[in-house]
Amino acid sequence: MRTVAISARAKSLNDLLKKARRSEVILESSDGHRFVLASITSWEAFQVGDDDDITRNKGLMKHLSTRRSKGKRITMAEVKTRLGFS
Repeated sequence: MRTVAISARAKSLNDLLKKARRSEVILESSDGHRFVLASITSWEAFQVGDDDDITRNKGLMKHLSTRRSKGKRITMAEVKTRLGFS
């Protein structure tokens, strides 16, 4: 993943970033490709490494366990509906 700095003069991009601070934004290009623009302020990354068994990554497993136990779950059908795929 790469970081791209956005100039303060890029008004349309900064308007999109402002919207993404409030809620995730799905961008759709003229050829139909979709992209997600979301704030990663509280984003966590985990180095998985070359080991195929990611269950050995204690930090990742703890994070997934915490996420699994919080909040309301939604069905895949609801995800598709929210993304406009159904």
